[in-house]
Amino acid sequence: MGMLEVFSGTLEVTLPVFAMVLMGILLKRVGWIDQAFVATASFLVFKGTLPVLIFLSIIEADLDATLNPQLLGFFALATLGCFLVAWGWAVLRVPRPERGVYVQGAFRGNCGIVGLALAAGMYGHFGLSTAGLLLGVVIVTYNVFSVIVLAAYQPNRNADWRHIASHIARNPLILAVIIAVPVAASGVSLPAWLKTSGEYFASLTLPLALICIGATLSLGALQRSGSLALGASLMKMVTLPLLATAAAVLAGFSGPELGVLFLFFASPTAAASFVMVKAMGGNAVLTANIIAITTLLASLTITLGLFLLRLTGLV
Repeated sequence: MGMLEVFSGTLEVTLPVFAMVLMGILLKRVGWIDQAFVATASFLVFKGTLPVLIFLSIIEADLDATLNPQLLGFFALATLGCFLVAWGWAVLRVPRPERGVYVQGAFRGNCGIVGLALAAGMYGHFGLSTAGLLLGVVIVTYNVFSVIVLAAYQPNRNADWRHIASHIARNPLILAVIIAVPVAASGVSLPAWLKTSGEYFASLTLPLALICIGATLSLGALQRSGSLALGASLMKMVTLPLLATAAAVLAGFSGPELGVLFLFFASPTAAASFVMVKAMGGNAVLTANIIAITTLLASLTITLGLFLLRLTGLV
């Protein structure tokens, strides 16, 4: 396969995802959608369509091929490693009041939407089911690590671990995985009409979620970005994906599994990080800047990273 053919195939995976993000920016700009629509649509995706998408993708998958404890364990360890690298760098180079926000922006990726969409576009049902299982690890590790580092630099804000545990346990995406795995293992099949209805509902997820991401991007925040936001963004989109993917290769991962890992590592900063920073009394403006920069960088860095992995035959 020639270099041009590999690059063209890579664009077929990444461009549809980022085209939907761009569409969200344009629809918001021309006034076809507003903040009320974004809030309602985001709620629908998180509470309804995305859990259904994850549930259906897992019950239709071959668990022998997709339920890989080594993959889940490696992702958890790699996330911990990225978190510690970002924190160590922040201790050396970032002013103390901004360290928590910097670290969260540098390691917490938007795996639930961007990572999932790219995995689905590249690997179909395998990508969806593998990504869905990984999301269980994502939700737990990202929330716990984020609270730890934000609480460390917000002395007037104590972490309510009981509330955090309850929030994680009631997360619709966690519940979708917990319910789907035993159903898939039992071999029970849904009635055809129910499965088709669920697929119609779930098909709303990715386009709606990606449009909402675009609509929430603040280009004004991007213009106000400083060196801290740029530094955290480059760590999120270049340094940590490079280190984590290299570690995955050394650990023996290749093919679709390595591809899904890379897409998760390389996802831009999650919008949920803004909500958590606001709740913990941190610098929300810095967080918004990081989200904007990483989301716009993602189209370039993910496409280039995926191209190099395909060119070398690793995925």
